Amino acid sequence: MGLCFSRTSARNKKPTKPRLTNHQSLVSGASKRRSSRKEKFDDVELQDQAVTAAANIILKQQYGVAFDRSSSLRFPNSNGVSKKNHGLPRSSSSRARSLTDPLLQPHQLVFNQDTKLEDLQTTHFVLVHGGGFGAWCWYKTIALLEESGFKVTAIDLTGSGIHSFDTNNITSLQHYTKPLADFFKNLNEGEKVILVGHDFGGACVSYAMELFPSKIAKAVFVAAAMLVTGQSTLDMLSQKDVSNDLMRQAQLFRYANGKNQAPTSIDLDKSLLGELLFNQSPAKDVALASVSMRPIPFSPVLEKLSLTEANHGSVRRFYIQTPEDNAIPIELQESMISRSPPEQVLRLKGADHSPFFSRPQTLHKQLVEIAKIA
Repeated sequence: MGLCFSRTSARNKKPTKPRLTNHQSLVSGASKRRSSRKEKFDDVELQDQAVTAAANIILKQQYGVAFDRSSSLRFPNSNGVSKKNHGLPRSSSSRARSLTDPLLQPHQLVFNQDTKLEDLQTTHFVLVHGGGFGAWCWYKTIALLEESGFKVTAIDLTGSGIHSFDTNNITSLQHYTKPLADFFKNLNEGEKVILVGHDFGGACVSYAMELFPSKIAKAVFVAAAMLVTGQSTLDMLSQKDVSNDLMRQAQLFRYANGKNQAPTSIDLDKSLLGELLFNQSPAKDVALASVSMRPIPFSPVLEKLSLTEANHGSVRRFYIQTPEDNAIPIELQESMISRSPPEQVLRLKGADHSPFFSRPQTLHKQLVEIAKIA
């Protein structure tokens, strides 16, 4: 999760219709209302089941656990929804779907249909979540990529997602990224992956690039911390020319070692989550996040990276911008890009800080595009 700290702690006449008796009017009106309510309820229920099914498939396949829909908050759909099924599960939302992220079939999301997957350097995506998130946040991206023929691995970093470790006891970036390092150590000889990081996961991606450059074909930063050597995530987020009052309001510091010691983790005010992280995202995904997010370990945020040109610099980098981001504002993203220009910058129009929720189709499209760059 991005963190900010201050340096101090006419109506036209209609044709006449036959008049109904009062009794007929009441019966007809009540019947229509019941029918309308039932249709809306059935549709929202079907969408709820679809999202739950998608989350269950992913969680069961990778972790052997299921997403308990009963623990999620219910958000009514006030705009009405369509009963058409376009082939992929979609989330219900109180917001109308933006035309910038149309619902498409997976095969329609591939830029160059003439390019075959077997011709690519790698078809394996590894997804690294941001601070407070877990592998669960990628469930739409995982489904879309897999249906397009790619292999996907989503990592739970230490103390995140279903990883049981206490966040307050994470003391270094090495400790926090151990599950990612273990993945690379067990990767088949000669195999390369496309490493994707979101938010604070960007710092973890850079850390892995330094340690395992030969195993990473491309690194993709999605609304993420893209650091330079000698810089910490805190340094990047504390730039004087970029102010983020909303983030400061949302931060809740945890002091597991006592108030006289440094914070051990940071939580986020749940009442501000929607505005901060999910201002363009479907309400059902916001509900999922509100019951799934965990505190962010503080020590890794403070750690300065040591990056070399020989290792980190040898990996091709790409950045995906999120213009409607309230956590890592576009100005801050531009600053990181300017300081350490990647090979290519892509822009997710209308995306908030969590494009895997707000613009999953377009995000998928851009990831596939990056995979196909020779």
